[in-house]
Formats: sequence, C-alpha cells, structure tokens
Amino acid sequence: MKDMGTDRMERVEEDLRDEITKVFPEEKYEVLLTGKALVFQKGTNYLINNLIISLTLAIILIALFMAWMFKSVRMILVSLVPNILPLIITAGLMGYLGVPIKPSTILVFSIAFGISVDDTIHFLAKYRQELIANKWRVKKSVYAALRETGVSMFYTSIVLFFGFSTFTISSFGGTVALGALVSATLLFAMLSNLLLLPSMLLSLERSIANERTFKKLPIPIIHKDGDDEQE
Repeated sequence: MKDMGTDRMERVEEDLRDEITKVFPEEKYEVLLTGKALVFQKGTNYLINNLIISLTLAIILIALFMAWMFKSVRMILVSLVPNILPLIITAGLMGYLGVPIKPSTILVFSIAFGISVDDTIHFLAKYRQELIANKWRVKKSVYAALRETGVSMFYTSIVLFFGFSTFTISSFGGTVALGALVSATLLFAMLSNLLLLPSMLLSLERSIANERTFKKLPIPIIHKDGDDEQE
C-alpha cells in the first residue's frame, strides 16, 4: 500500500469508522480497527504529542533559569530565539525534502535543542560575568565572551557534527536520517549561537544591559583580581 501520509490516513480512518457504524451498530457490536498502518499512525501521533510536551517543558524551564539568572524578560527572548530557530529550519528542510516524521527523526529536535541550549547558557553566563567586569559596556562584554567561549563552542559543535555524521553510513534508514538531521541542526545551532546571539545582544544594547534591567544578579561573581589578592 502506498504511503498516503498521516493526515490522509486519519481521514480514511474516520470514513471507515462511519461505514463500520452503519453495518455494525455500536449498541450491539464493539469494533476495533487494527493493522500496521493504523498502529504506525497512532504511534506517530503519540510521539508528536510527547515531543511538543517535552519541548514546551524544556523552553519553560530554560526561560525560568534565564529569568532567575538575568532578571530580564528581554534576555529570555534573546536566549530562546537562537535555539528555536535551528529547529524551525530543520523542520522546514524535512518538509521540503519529504522526510517523514517517524520515531527515528522525531528524536532530532530534543537532542539538538538540548545541545544547543548548553552552548547558549555557556555563552550568556560568561557574558554576564564580563558585564560586571566591564561596568555594563555591552560591546566589550560581548566580544570578550565570544573570545572566551566561541572557540570551545565551535570545537564542541564540530566534534558532535562529525560524531552524528557517522550515523549516515548505517544501512538502516532511520539511523541515517537521525544522524543527518541532528548533524545539520547542530550546525545551524552553532551558527545561530556564534552569529545571531551576539548580534542580538549588540542590537538590544540599551534595553538589556543596564543595572536597572538586570537588577541584582543572583550568583556572585568572583573577579580575577580578587582571586589574586586572596592567594
């Protein structure tokens, strides 16, 4: 049977249930539909619902963490956009290339989102430290944070990119799709964190980097000068 897609399959199921109800009244009979196509459709819908729930929960938790760390609503948006954008690009590529949503490909979003967020938190944590050290001068703080964390973010992403790329030599199609999509998403996420995130910080300089916006940072900053004096 030719693959007709999930939407088409759901309409077929509805039409089939209507016909079954006419032949076998619900008052007298209990009819259960089965088959590989139906089971696969139900499984895919279950995975999609769980993906939406998990990503939503992850976004909420990250937003709460950023709100606690920066005390700024704008910084929440700045931290989430570079991580959500790669997922949207990957979803668009899947639709354009005709890659179906199945158990192997649906894992891409959770894996890539978790790794991408790690880079974002790494960069913003260093950026916050540089803001205090440089007395709220955003441009200098962004450049300093990029110098300190940019190389490590680049190497980490490249290693993961080639690591997941090895999945593409598998003979199993699901593994190939997983490796290719995760690798591509991590590449997009790296570019987003290295280019888009600093650009957003510089563009929103006046509105997100001042003591009034950030208030008091919840985590104490240990300066290098202080460490030297203690030693």
